[in-house]
Parts: sequence; C-alpha cells; structure tokens
Amino acid sequence: MSETKRNKERVDQAWNKLYDRLDADGLLLSDRQNRKRLSASMLWKWGAVAAIWVGIGVFLTTTYRKVGEPVEVRALIMQENTEQSTLVTTLEDGSIVYMGGETSLQYPEHFSMDKREVSLQGNALFDVAGNRERPFLIETDEVRIEVLGTMFHVKSDVGSTFELSVQRGKVKVALKNKNQEMYVNAGEAVTLKTHQLRFTDYRDDTRIAHYWKSMRFKDESLMNILRVINMHSSGLQLKTSPSLGERRLTVAFSGESPESMAELICLAMNLKYTREGDIGVLSE
Repeated sequence: MSETKRNKERVDQAWNKLYDRLDADGLLLSDRQNRKRLSASMLWKWGAVAAIWVGIGVFLTTTYRKVGEPVEVRALIMQENTEQSTLVTTLEDGSIVYMGGETSLQYPEHFSMDKREVSLQGNALFDVAGNRERPFLIETDEVRIEVLGTMFHVKSDVGSTFELSVQRGKVKVALKNKNQEMYVNAGEAVTLKTHQLRFTDYRDDTRIAHYWKSMRFKDESLMNILRVINMHSSGLQLKTSPSLGERRLTVAFSGESPESMAELICLAMNLKYTREGDIGVLSE
C-alpha cells in the first residue's frame, strides 16, 4: 500500500471518529450514509459546538496538502474552562498555561518545527518554555503576541479591555489590522484603548497569585502535576518514578500545602508518600 493511500485512510478514520462522537451526542441529524458525504468545511463550523459539548480535550483534525505531497494530519486540541477555579495544562514543549474562568485555548497536539502557536479567548497566565528557534505565538481577537520564554498574563475576554502584563522576560505585542507593535518588558503592562496599545501601570502581583490559589488538572500526567506544584513550593520538592510520572490524573486543589497535595494524590492513585528532609517521594 502506498504512503499516500495510508495517509488517506488515516484521514478518513479521523473524520469518521469525530462524526461518530457528534452523532452519539445527537449533534447530527442525518444518517450514517449522509454523514459520510458531509464536507470537512461543515465540520469546522461545528468546531465551537464540539468544544462546548466535550469540554476539555476535544480533538479536531485538519489536513494540509501541497501538490505532489502526501496528506499530513495535524490534530488541534480545544480546552475550555467553564469554572472559576484555574485550569492548569502543560503543553508539548513544557510551557504551562493557567486558564481563568470562562476561557478557551486552542493549540496543536504537536507544534510545528519553526513556531509554537496557540489561540486564546479569555484570561490566562502563560509560563513559556524558552526556545529562541521556535517563538511562542498567541492569537487573540485583537492582537498577536510573540515571546521567546517568559511569564506573563493576558486578559482578552469578550466585552473587556485587552491587557497584557509581563512578570519576567520580554514580549512583543502587535495590534491586528494596524501597523503598531510594542515591546513589553518585565514589570511593564499594556492595554488597548481607543484602538491603540498603550503602556499602563503594572499591578499584577495579586492577580497572578489568584491563579495559583485554586488549581485544577484534568487528565494530566502526574509528572506535569508535580512539576507545577514544585514551581510554587519554596521548600518541599515532590518526586516520583518515570513510570508513575506517566500516569494521568484529574484532581483539584484549593490552598493546600505541597505535602497535603502529595497526600491527596497518593490517596487518589493508591500510592504511598514518604519524606526525607525537603524531598517528598510518591511511590507504589
């Protein structure tokens, strides 16, 4: 079987899987034969509906093809946080996104070789892994943000004024449809007023702390969960084995100490917790 034919079969399987999940929730009105004749463009129209339907972890499939080249399948993930507590997710490159309430984030399952691009609607705190060869790009309704490695907060929910504040590093903000760019350094903030980006007072310390006060992880690997906990712990550092680190967990925390978080994780995953000095170990 040729590579092109195998790629075509994988694309067909991906579409059929999404069709079946839409049909299972009653989002399709036609029968199976009619559904198979629906075009990919119609599925994109349903993308927003599917994101709300499944919530977190919806996989949408897109295809890209040049003349004479095999079909490349690229999966997009849509995550939506409909609760007020922070939803924490770790991207493929190790960047961490803390999503506020009523926020959605769309990103590829695998980033391209030359850039890391995501789309944001709402409020989120980004802790971006440094990589000068692959800039991190964020698309919102009004601006495009480019970073190399930094921590910053973006406020872009519908009906509110766009704001961006940088805790560390440097960020470039470009206003869409206008020839305006601004570089924002650590301790600086910009806002969008009267269709212009303007510097404003940096007042983000309490806002950033709010993201860490109440955090949720959904179907996240134990390794990534412990990494986030350790980043916000000044003393105790939690560790586990590589095999246990690959296990996935859905869990919520609200103001607990790192040690209490470790004990809750062990209770949920039937593990045991031991501590030696400033090292806490989760094991079987």
